Amino acid sequence: MAISNTTLATTLGNIYVSSGSSAVTAIYLCNVDTSAHNFNIYAVPSGGSADTTTQIYANVSIVSEDTYVIDTEKLIMEDGDYLVANASANTAVTVTVSSIGI
Repeated sequence: MAISNTTLATTLGNIYVSSGSSAVTAIYLCNVDTSAHNFNIYAVPSGGSADTTTQIYANVSIVSEDTYVIDTEKLIMEDGDYLVANASANTAVTVTVSSIGI
């Protein structure tokens, strides 16, 4: 199992890129700011782009100094598939993605 960490910006940025076949087992989004902020996540197939057809979480609010955990379902990804995300404020939300090769 592997983890990757990043801080979200207001512009979309990669939070995970699959190398070979993999499963995303959990995503943790932590609001490290003193105000509530929203986030968006897109699951994009290799060669695709982030748009309304690939959005899997839209404007989800996280209260100040709280964590939103996504771990109910596993996301199966092929080589080159990727997750991108953004937040309503720069450096306010950190994200940790847990994945495993399959």
